[in-house]
Formats: sequence, C-alpha cells, structure tokens
Amino acid sequence: MPADEAGLRAKPQTDTIDRQAVAQFRMASDPHSVREGLRQALEGEPLTRLSVDDRNTAEIVLAEVLNNVVEHAYASKAGSVFLFLSLGEGRLHCRIEDEGTAMPGNAPPAGNPPDPADLPEGGFGWHLIRTLSTDLCYERMGSVNRLSFSLPAEQSGR
Repeated sequence: MPADEAGLRAKPQTDTIDRQAVAQFRMASDPHSVREGLRQALEGEPLTRLSVDDRNTAEIVLAEVLNNVVEHAYASKAGSVFLFLSLGEGRLHCRIEDEGTAMPGNAPPAGNPPDPADLPEGGFGWHLIRTLSTDLCYERMGSVNRLSFSLPAEQSGR
C-alpha cells in the first residue's frame, strides 16, 4: 500500500478481535506527522459518520493522546504511532499503539484537574481524556504500549 509524503497509511480492514471494520493510521512520532495523521483520520471513515459534537470530542481526545505519545513515549527516540478506529453499538472504539517508553507505573495518569495558577502551560490533557472517554485501558505488551478507550458516537446520517 503506497504511503503519502508523511508516511501515513489508512486502510479499512476486519479486526480479528471484534470483527468490526477498522480504520488504521500509521504516523511518525513527530508533531507534524501526528497533526497530519489526525487530519486524515478526521477526513475519513469512521469519523466522518459522527455527529459534529461527537466528531469534535473525538478530535480533542485523539489530539491529546497522540500528542502525549509524541511528547512522552517518544521523548528520547523516534518511532511509529498506530491509530485504530471502529464504530460499534453507539461508540467509537479507539486504540493507539506505540513502541515508546512505557507509562510511569504502567498506568495512565490519574487525570485530576490541575490548578490553572500552577501551570505554565498544559496539564489538562489526562483530565480531558478521562472525562470525555469511557473504558480507558492501558497495557504494556512486550515493547508495545496499547491505550484503548471509547467515545460517544451518534452517527450523523451521512
């Protein structure tokens, strides 16, 4: 399958785990490639089938997760980030995989809302992710980080 300039790939397929059509995106672990990968995901299935509100929620959560992978998992080395998306039972199922550094304590941060006065910038990412998603699960399988979660998925009727 040919890749575009950013090395991104998208291919619907049948996931052998849940037998749902899955859109897959591969991107390099740098900010530009992740932005481009997210743009491609937002312009394709299954995200184009979501209501505007649910699509916006997906964009916020996916941007936070993907940026965390770039900033933390790949802080000291380069690699690939994989995004898998599927629709089912009124939910958007998301899975992100990478071979970067494991999360501290092999678990996502608690996501408590930070005090805005104490932050030079950012710090709300995990709070947003935990507030907007359900079924959040992190696993370290060998050298692979796997984060999965679900988001609301009212379809727009397109």
